[in-house]
Amino acid sequence: MTTKETIAAKILVVDDEPDVTALLAYHLKAAGHSVQALNDPKRALGLAKEFRPDLVILDVMMPDLSGLEICRALRADPNFKDVPVVFLTARTEENDRISGLEGGADDYVCKPFSTKELMLRVQSILRRRKTHADGTPGKLLEAGRILLDPVRHEVQLGGRPLNLTATEFKLLKILMERRGRGQTREKLLVDVWNYEAEIETRTVDTHMRRLREKLGDEAVWVETIRGVGYRMSDRRN
Repeated sequence: MTTKETIAAKILVVDDEPDVTALLAYHLKAAGHSVQALNDPKRALGLAKEFRPDLVILDVMMPDLSGLEICRALRADPNFKDVPVVFLTARTEENDRISGLEGGADDYVCKPFSTKELMLRVQSILRRRKTHADGTPGKLLEAGRILLDPVRHEVQLGGRPLNLTATEFKLLKILMERRGRGQTREKLLVDVWNYEAEIETRTVDTHMRRLREKLGDEAVWVETIRGVGYRMSDRRN
């Protein structure tokens, strides 16, 4: 059954272990979601185009086609570039987690995982996505050649559209809205990822690095506060 806090969504689960897909499908459906589960990664992209999921849960290590490869293919498709992706993996090394986030994932959960924690993370991502989709009237935010429209959920860089993931957009939006004010990594984890539980702040650094790469020369507006976090410079354009 759904609850007041639950946001029902269409969720695609891809994992080569039938026990994992069965477990996730059961809990996701019990929470009110519509679920399609696959054990064959080669069918993932085709089913995604038919099913049009609101969120995708991908195992990283799969035969024939890895979760990273599927995620990159989704990000390259304009229809799926903003669809959140959660990676599942048995690989727990820090470099593996960073590679997953840099590969386009919005979150990364290590196996064996807590079903309760995963469900909470799914709801957190869906709440974030709903907030972006609903939109509320707001003024354009500008810094140098960066122009962010909170209502249309668009960013332009030098007059050209900038392709950001939903997480990168919210991260940039928060920095621009709080221009000149330092934001700790812990606060960004709560405000961007909606995580109340303690998780690694390296997640923030990884997404910030990806955002800066996309901003190119305009990344100078995003300042690092050593030992604290980040802020958007309040110097004049």
